Amino acid sequence: MLIAGLIAGAAIVALPLVAAIAMQSAGPVPSNLALLTGVIQLVRQDYVHPIGADELVKDALKGMLRRLDPHSDYMDAQEFKESQADIAGKFGGLGMQISEQDAVPKIIAPIDGTPAAAAGLEPGDEIVLIDHSSTEGVGLRKVVTLLRGDPGSKVTLTILRGKQDPFDVTLTREIIRVESVKSYPEPDGIGYIRITQFGEDTADGFKKAIADFKRNANGSVKGLVLDLRDDPGGLLSAAVDVAGDLLDGGSVVSIHGRRADEEKTFKAPAHGDELSGAPIVVLINSASASASEIVAGALQDRHRATIMGTQSFGKGSVQTVVPLKGYGAVRLTTALYYTPSGRSIQDEGIAPDVVVEAAKDQRISGGPLLREGALHGAFANPGPLNQQPEKGKAALSQAKSSYSAPIKAELIGKPGDAQLKTALAYLDKNAGQARPLDR
Repeated sequence: MLIAGLIAGAAIVALPLVAAIAMQSAGPVPSNLALLTGVIQLVRQDYVHPIGADELVKDALKGMLRRLDPHSDYMDAQEFKESQADIAGKFGGLGMQISEQDAVPKIIAPIDGTPAAAAGLEPGDEIVLIDHSSTEGVGLRKVVTLLRGDPGSKVTLTILRGKQDPFDVTLTREIIRVESVKSYPEPDGIGYIRITQFGEDTADGFKKAIADFKRNANGSVKGLVLDLRDDPGGLLSAAVDVAGDLLDGGSVVSIHGRRADEEKTFKAPAHGDELSGAPIVVLINSASASASEIVAGALQDRHRATIMGTQSFGKGSVQTVVPLKGYGAVRLTTALYYTPSGRSIQDEGIAPDVVVEAAKDQRISGGPLLREGALHGAFANPGPLNQQPEKGKAALSQAKSSYSAPIKAELIGKPGDAQLKTALAYLDKNAGQARPLDR
């Protein structure tokens, strides 16, 4: 199960527990195990309030894994079940992707057509209270559990947005059915496709949208805008499939970790390009993360698309999920993603070929936005594969210069969307000029 997302992790590989244990070259020495067991026993016997052993073990696992990096964690059985519902794209809740900064949950992006989007919540908003109880130090998975509940039930969030005074928003929970692909034709044979997140239905939805464009254009689409703004990620397989529908063979993304025998490169089909080289513009912003960065990076490195917008989020780590029968699962960061040219996505993200900021009156109003590098314990960019580190540092400096606040979510793809207008003008100018592919 390969995931490229913010809540569930950048890439998830499900392994049986026996295989995971067999991979270990050495375990903790008996004295360390005795120390852990002894402290648990001490708390059970002498703490002022009674606490069960299961709860103590769960908290010990969470503490151990969370201090490694922002995306490693232990999920109990209920949390693991909820993470699987995230992947399926159907769950009860409010409809937003969140991460954690300075022990406080922060919104990465609301999902279109959900209570969070309807309430006007924005990327960068901090959730400081849930039903008037503080979220500081609660932990991301617990926050997700608090936000979810029975459809029709209400929850009150206290939001901190930039330098504004905190304000309350009461939302009604719904069954969240994520429509991941939205498309419509633009004039002169140009298509527009927005992917809100990469889910189980994304690959089929994308392929259908391309087929509809070709049919309506009598088989000849002159250009495509692929809108990945505010797309927080999702399934790696969906990202590879989407990129594969726009490339003829070659690499899409590779995974590299400590173990050389586990490195893997994902490739596009030999004759996969459904648009026969027609020009493409990919729109990204600081809320474009993980799977969306994989697609943008692949099309950029392969000279298949012009990347337009502002600097992406920078989520480029791979997590392995180890299900523990009857006890949930462990999520552990095990590798990093690299684009076809060998660039690491981690921390740096994808820098646009053409920097196009959202119009000032269309940007979200919050303060500094959450980025991967701002997360406590986030890895620094390791530099490109098989190249001098200095070159990687220069690329990072150039990438950070393109960062700015993203467009308000409710304006994306609408008639007044200035970034989209710029992309369409670019395609109109370059219609019919197919870009050469790297094979």
